[in-house]
This record gives sequence, structure tokens and C-alpha cells, in this order.
Amino acid sequence: MFSGQAVVSELPTESKYQLAGAEAVLTPALIIYRDIVEANIRNTIRLLGEDANRWRPHVKTAKLAMTMKLMMQQGITQFKCATSLELLSLCECGAEDVLLAYTALGPNTVRVREIASRYPKVAVSALIDDAEGLHAWKGSRVGLFLDMNSGMDRTGMPLDGIDKVIGLITGLEKYNIPFRGLHCYEGHLGGLELPDRKARAHEIYDRLLGLAEDLKSRGIGVPELVTSGTPTFPCALNYARWRSSGFLWRVSPGTVVYCDSSSLAQLPPNSGYSPAAVVLTRVVSKPSANSITCDAGHKTLSVDRGVPNCVVSGRPEAQPLGPSEEHLPINFNIPANGAVPALGEVLYLIPRHVCPTVNNFDHALIATEGSIVDIQRVTARGREIPLTGFGFQRL
Repeated sequence: MFSGQAVVSELPTESKYQLAGAEAVLTPALIIYRDIVEANIRNTIRLLGEDANRWRPHVKTAKLAMTMKLMMQQGITQFKCATSLELLSLCECGAEDVLLAYTALGPNTVRVREIASRYPKVAVSALIDDAEGLHAWKGSRVGLFLDMNSGMDRTGMPLDGIDKVIGLITGLEKYNIPFRGLHCYEGHLGGLELPDRKARAHEIYDRLLGLAEDLKSRGIGVPELVTSGTPTFPCALNYARWRSSGFLWRVSPGTVVYCDSSSLAQLPPNSGYSPAAVVLTRVVSKPSANSITCDAGHKTLSVDRGVPNCVVSGRPEAQPLGPSEEHLPINFNIPANGAVPALGEVLYLIPRHVCPTVNNFDHALIATEGSIVDIQRVTARGREIPLTGFGFQRL
């Protein structure tokens, strides 16, 4: 449960992010604080009752092989991803079990099968929600999770559609495809206040668990249940039957590894997380007495969650405005005797949505204890080459 020993979740002061030598860094730059990443991973496992097997983290946030390996070093062997490049990166890093939480069709199916064949020791699985997609997996070692519609109405089968579920599982058996379990993502609840979010999530869990129990009563084993990204992570932890259901039930928060300002707003107080990824930016203009512009537009900091798209660490008086491609204007409510940042001064921006922000960078500077210690490629950024043949190589 979210209570007790955890540190209060709040936006850290700028001193937490101050880096020696920052004045020599080309901006904008992605900084990942390895010591904070490690603390966030440990904190997640603590909240899971020290049971790392309960966590199938989504690496759409992590992106870096370094971060994937840091999770593995703390006992995480099973993961979730959204692209074939993320799948490939996890296999290369030594993951034991990877769920591609996406419906692969056509050439995408072929690619997943290629990767699974190259890494036979990795339990690779994908999602399916319609029998029409079954034939493409015939003869493959890739397992399949049935994707269930939580009410998000993005993908998935109805949670009350037992006949369709049984029909699809029967199809898996016909083609000798491993049935890996039920996947149910309730991401549409993230905008609700926590009490309402928890009540709505628990209704979904009741229905999902009822479906799994119905299947079990008919002699159909359900190897695994997968739910809960970061916004509904606390909802799962507070669901009375989560640990005692008799099923292997894993949650899949990924954003908690780096955290962002949205996550801190969604998670309960005292949850113990701190943002571990920030954008270092530089003041490039001072268009008015109370405003500055820095070099971190929407090609740097994702704006998909709206404006403001970030928080300026250590400057609560700062109000980021709508960015253009390479510019971010910021107004300052200056207190008495205060001043806006100087031309050329560096600022530390905490993203509102860190996942697509990390995806904007080719490289990340790795910092710990106030110093830059490494440079790492953002391994799973973007996507693979979309066409084979014609001299192109993928593996």
C-alpha cells in the first residue's frame, strides 16, 4: 500500500539537479540521473511487497539499454514493450520474458517472429483480440495474450464476452500457439481523481477476475493477468484480491522509473518517487522584463499533455507557455527584488510527459551525485528500418 516509510513525493529543488560542468553542455540535452532511477526502481519493488515478480514494467519510458539493465540488476526479468525495436533491445539486454503489448499484423508479425527465433531463450509474446490474426502466428514459438477492452475502447475484446474468449483460446490450441494470459490496460482512468480512479479500476478488476475464474471453472488455465500502468498502479495495490486471487497478476507501470510531473500529480502523497529525467535548457532570449525564451521547443519536450508541458525546477514562479518547434517562452511572476534568469543561464525542466520526451533524444547524459559520468545512446528510440531487402539489414 502507499503509506508509511516512503519519502514525500514532491518536485525536488533545483539543487537536486545541479550539475558540475553544465555550462559546457550543448542544449537542449536530456539528463538521466542514474542514482534517482535506481531509487525509483527500488521504491517500486518495495511497494510491491519486495516481490519483483509482480512487476512487468513497460519500457516505452525507459528506452535506454542502461535503464533496462538497471531493472534487471534488481531482479526484474519480465517486461512489456510497444515496438519491435523495444522488443529487440530487451532481448539484447538479457530479458527473460517480453510481452509486445501491441497487436502485430502483416509484416509486423513476421518481424516479431524473426526476433523470437533469434532469441530462443526469451519468452516472447504479443497481443491478439480477433481470430482473424491467428493464422499469422501458426507454427511460431511466440505466445499470445488476449487483449481485453477495459472500457478505454482503443483495442481489445469485451470483458463480458466469454464465448468469444473461449473461441479465441480454442483457436490458439488448434494452431499450437501458447496461451499466455489476459491483458487489460485501464489507461483511460488516468485523468480521474484518485478516489474515483480507484473505484472505476476496481470495477474493471472485478470483471477481469470474474472472467479468469470463469475460464478456470471450465478447465482453462490463465497463466497470467496483466493490468495497471502508472496512473492505476496504486489502484491495483489497494485492490483487496490482487495478491490473493490465486492468479499470477502483474502490474506494468513504466513511467515511475523516470517519473514526471504528471505522475507525481497522479500518485498518492508519500509514494516515494522523484523525477529522474530532466531537460537541460539555456536562456536564448529575454523578450520582456518578466519573460525569457529557452531552447526547448516541442521537438524537445513533448506537448501531448498540453500546456504547460514542463515544470522549471527550483523556480515555482515560472510559467511555461506554449512552445514552438525549438523555442519555449516562460513568464516569471517575479517577487520583490527578484530577477528573471540571465541570458545564457541554464535551467532544469521536468517534463509533464517523460515517455515521448525521452524519445526525442538520440543520446542522454548520465549523471550521479551532481556529476555527469557517462553518455548513453537512447537505444530504443524511434523504430526499426521499415523495409527489408534492397540491401537493407535489420538484425
